[in-house]
Amino acid sequence: MSATLEKQPTETKTINILLADDHPLVQDGLRTRFNDIEDINVIGVANDGEELLEKARLLKPDVVITDISMPKMNGLKATHLLSQELPDINVLILTMHDNKEYIQNAIDSGAKGYIQKDKPAAEMIAAVRAINKGETHFCSTSVKAINPSTDKKDPDKLTTREQAILMELLNGLKNKHISEKLNISVRTVECHRGNIYRKLDTHSMTGLIRYAKKIGYI
Repeated sequence: MSATLEKQPTETKTINILLADDHPLVQDGLRTRFNDIEDINVIGVANDGEELLEKARLLKPDVVITDISMPKMNGLKATHLLSQELPDINVLILTMHDNKEYIQNAIDSGAKGYIQKDKPAAEMIAAVRAINKGETHFCSTSVKAINPSTDKKDPDKLTTREQAILMELLNGLKNKHISEKLNISVRTVECHRGNIYRKLDTHSMTGLIRYAKKIGYI
């Protein structure tokens, strides 16, 4: 990794990170990855989900990077509780799991990003910066696991959940009201909404309406 290439302008606000993983070697490796990155600062580590919640309440990080498989409380449960209690903290799931069930559960728990541990350091840094700005970041492997149609060059195909959210958006509902109606977190709605706009290659309600008319939704 070239630290020079990854550095941001000195005026950029520092992103404070809390790491959660039950393996000391992984913790050390993550700290090393971020050591030379000027705009990222590791302010704490946790060894399990319960400790993650405790330190998140105390330290108020901007971003949490957590594994899924941890003792006492797994990363998905901790992410769900964080999204309810501390919604301003953005969560990036860092794991070796790449199957559809884990990835969908991460999204439903409120995670803003999902990345495998074997991805390059540069992608992890990009993911941290993206979700800190309120964006989402799901590595290509996870996107394909959720939406196999991406391999078939079919970007317009929405998942069942995305179709449901699209219909509510077309009905004029805001993210908060959609989350209440579908019994999911606001952060999950935001994530699905971002995926909908990305798949349909639009950034406006007009584009959503055009798509809905094209396929017969309205």
